[in-house]
Amino acid sequence: MRTLDQWLALYGESHQNSTNKNIHRVCVPLIMMSLLGLVALIPTPMMMTEYRIDFSHLIVLGALIFYFLLSRTFFALMIGVVAPMLVINQMVNSSLDTQAATIIWAAVFILAWIGQFVGHKIEGKKPSFLEDLAFLLIGPLWIVAPLFPRYRNV
Repeated sequence: MRTLDQWLALYGESHQNSTNKNIHRVCVPLIMMSLLGLVALIPTPMMMTEYRIDFSHLIVLGALIFYFLLSRTFFALMIGVVAPMLVINQMVNSSLDTQAATIIWAAVFILAWIGQFVGHKIEGKKPSFLEDLAFLLIGPLWIVAPLFPRYRNV
């Protein structure tokens, strides 16, 4: 398994252009939140409903396990990133009917992905996840990495 530094370096290779970087700083969190919002709308078995667990929690759990294996520090940081997203998703999904929430989350998801592809067109390089789907989990780490002096230039 690659180290965190290796993942971030590989991801950074196709994210050098400042416009593409800025687009990613906006679009990656929007994609995360909208994906979790959409997945949270999938009807859950009664047992999960009883404990207020939905499928977005299972996705988050899987991602956090991956982050834990890479870095305890980034694992803790990503809990702080994902927790507010889950709260916002719960607020949106519980205040709207399922159809309205689906339309909102789908629109955000699609527009954010369009932004990502525009950024890569500007960059002139294809998205990293086309080579390895694990890069879909690295993108959020790459966004928060500059919070640490060691990763200021990623």
